[in-house]
Amino acid sequence: MFAIIGIVVVFGAIAGGYLMEHGNIRVLLQPAELLIILGAAIGTILIANPLPIIIRIGKGVVGIFTPSAFSKQFYLEHLKMLNELFHYARKHGAAKLETDVEEPQKSPVFSKYPRFLANHHALQFVCDTLRMYITGGVGSFELDQMMELDMEVHHHEASAPVAALSTVADSLPGLGIVAAVLGVVITMGALGGPPEEIGHKVAAALVGTFLGILLCYGLFGPLAANMGKANDAEAQFYHCLRVAVAAFVRGSAPILSVEFARRTIPADVRPTFQEMEAFCKNRPPGPQAAPAPEAAPAEKAS
Repeated sequence: MFAIIGIVVVFGAIAGGYLMEHGNIRVLLQPAELLIILGAAIGTILIANPLPIIIRIGKGVVGIFTPSAFSKQFYLEHLKMLNELFHYARKHGAAKLETDVEEPQKSPVFSKYPRFLANHHALQFVCDTLRMYITGGVGSFELDQMMELDMEVHHHEASAPVAALSTVADSLPGLGIVAAVLGVVITMGALGGPPEEIGHKVAAALVGTFLGILLCYGLFGPLAANMGKANDAEAQFYHCLRVAVAAFVRGSAPILSVEFARRTIPADVRPTFQEMEAFCKNRPPGPQAAPAPEAAPAEKAS
């Protein structure tokens, strides 16, 4: 939502200031210049990146215009899921937990959390780590290193679309100059014609430079920065999962393991301990009234 507002503010402020100086808005409408710049930019993306990264660029841009999934409610659900999973492992033992991590869709714990099941990488991240824990012979330090390696690979893959979009943004001013030079070439061919026609062609050439700089710093650059922040939010979520699983593997109690994870959540979406405890126990947050003491039994008559 804020991304849409920001784009409207950028283009609205530029167009508004231009009109305030009595500029002709039709002069800025140069489809040929826009075709040269955007067409060349799309071409550079296709040249420099394989198809999976191009697809992730599209998904990342679409995700900018949707609300962030990593809300307080999102973290509460996953903290509750981790708490139930750890209690389940303590109660039924490693042999029973092995069945759950091998077929999480049939697990009595995972099946209650479809959003986590739909996140295939997060599901594999947790299940693969617990699978190594169940097999035995792997210490908590080695398991933590495995999770760190998994997170590094995932972060590198998630950063590739951001880097590609940033590269395109950096190339847009140069592509704008290319469009401007082509406009100057056309203008040179029109020398000797009416001054109005020459002026129109010069204006069209300058619009090419203007569009390249505007699209770089007013659209594509901010979009890449927003995608980078979305990747950081996802990395925080995986760090939360990692801390919880590592604490449980070290032998911490389920609620303590979940509390370790809660402390890693960013402050703007971090639930309080009372909110987490109440959500895990399916009761409203806040202080609970103490039960009234039972009346003392009446003394028997002598």
